[in-house]
Amino acid sequence: MQAIEIPLVKATNETLKGYGYLIDSFENSDVEIVTWPKQGWREIDEGTGNEAGYTEGSFDTWWEGSTLYGQNNAVQHNSEYEIDGKYILGYSAPPENIENNTEYSEPEEIYIWHVNYHPDGGQLFFPSERGPFISPLALPGDDIQAEDFKAFYFDGSKGLYIHPNIWHEGVFPVQKKSSFMGKQGKVHARVSIDLKKEFNKYLFFKTKL
Repeated sequence: MQAIEIPLVKATNETLKGYGYLIDSFENSDVEIVTWPKQGWREIDEGTGNEAGYTEGSFDTWWEGSTLYGQNNAVQHNSEYEIDGKYILGYSAPPENIENNTEYSEPEEIYIWHVNYHPDGGQLFFPSERGPFISPLALPGDDIQAEDFKAFYFDGSKGLYIHPNIWHEGVFPVQKKSSFMGKQGKVHARVSIDLKKEFNKYLFFKTKL
């Protein structure tokens, strides 16, 4: 399986242009909601198809040995990628080299195999406590390639907002446990790629600039 290193970029409003932007306040940040797409040539009635609004809740992450787990408490969980409401976000070593251990050490690299986007609305993450985190992102399009991703580095002083249809896979802190306040479209439609199955590849990125 091929490992694709994606560039690590400092997150600023300039580097995030097209993907999203930095946020200073969780409470004062809005989420874009996308109108339900029309099925034929007849238009969706004005003021309808975008009334579900957004949901919010914590997005919790924790390292167990070489594995980073995540739990999104803003939405219900019924995906094949989630078990008991939690899922594997990534690893601190190539997946084939992962050892069965529970001792934490700060990762120098993070490896991921799954990415997704939400066509119904945007999504934001705001750290509950200051600490660095990274978010791999790619611009919209179903013909995405593994090499199209960039990893954006945040120092933890601000949060991240991403537009609808932006490829992502949550946020990746380096500290042992982290929690983020989250908002996203309430419909929670999700389009996913299993990079291992589709491309026989996985992505990895450094954790320090």
